[in-house]
Amino acid sequence: MTLPEEKNGQDAITDVTGLRVGHARVAGPGALSGTTVVLAPEGGVVAAVDVRGGGPGTRETDALDPRNVVQRIDAVVLTGGSAYGLDSAGGVMAWLEERNRGVRVGPDPSHVVPVVPTACVFDLGRGGDFRARPDAATGRAAVEAAAASGDHARVETGAVGAGTGAVAGGLRGGVGTASTVLESGITVGALVVLNAAGSAVDPTNGVPYGVYYGAGRLAFPETSVHKAARRRLAEARAASVRPPLNTTLAVVATDAALTRAQAQKVAGTAHDGIARAVRPVHLMNDGDTVFALATGTRELPEEPGPLALNEILAAGADLVTRAIVRAVLAAPGGRRGPGGDFPSYRELYGPHADAYCR
Repeated sequence: MTLPEEKNGQDAITDVTGLRVGHARVAGPGALSGTTVVLAPEGGVVAAVDVRGGGPGTRETDALDPRNVVQRIDAVVLTGGSAYGLDSAGGVMAWLEERNRGVRVGPDPSHVVPVVPTACVFDLGRGGDFRARPDAATGRAAVEAAAASGDHARVETGAVGAGTGAVAGGLRGGVGTASTVLESGITVGALVVLNAAGSAVDPTNGVPYGVYYGAGRLAFPETSVHKAARRRLAEARAASVRPPLNTTLAVVATDAALTRAQAQKVAGTAHDGIARAVRPVHLMNDGDTVFALATGTRELPEEPGPLALNEILAAGADLVTRAIVRAVLAAPGGRRGPGGDFPSYRELYGPHADAYCR
């Protein structure tokens, strides 16, 4: 499945040269969670973060403040398991340390401290087992998968990695990604984990909100299909066994050479992409967090000076919106079990979902 506006490569964050993505899933019949790692190239990347949700779960995000000492990082971890899942970063740290990758803190090349910013989504118990959540082994499996994936590899979407147990507005969520090449030749990509308390679908007609902003061709489901979908979703929500504690995560990346302050601006503006595609957004039971990464292989255009960043700011928000629509459409069939009843968009709207693809 390919969404409109594809401009290059895989239409994925991995179109930014050097970045790799790996997923790992928690094993077990009662498990519905996992971890996703965005791995930087050797030497790391400039990084920043912007947190807007009222209930974030994060690790090492303070290190990304431009006022602080860490200049570059080697990986970002997105994980399920709520705050428990932050342990997955330990497996990524160990993998990086074995390769002498991290902040140098001593004369020996092995004297490093890998800084691995991490953010989590709430999916506890969605598979039925509250204790089935990512740990260091899950993080290690995800970073190993990223390292083995190769350059410009396809990124698996849907219910994978940190999106394995994701739910948005009662529908299955998951992982989505998108990319574009700007007129300047700079590449921008985004990856999201859609797991929102709000909905990504307009309840009045069944259209994913992001489609209104160009993330697909606008097409309306038949009235009878939409009515049936609303009934099914209402039944699923009524059967929910746990409160809608959520969070949407995103990583926006570019090959442009950005300062840490510029990267932070990119992370902040990219939240607009979530706000276009999810309503309501940034609630107290969301922990919405966006990371920005810059590999620095392309200089920003000299003209129009500082305003050259604008095209990256605009593209980042647009790509987050498009990646959210892709996550909605990529979610597999619905899941019913002891952890809840979570239909998918494709289950409710069937072949109509293909109207947004080409």
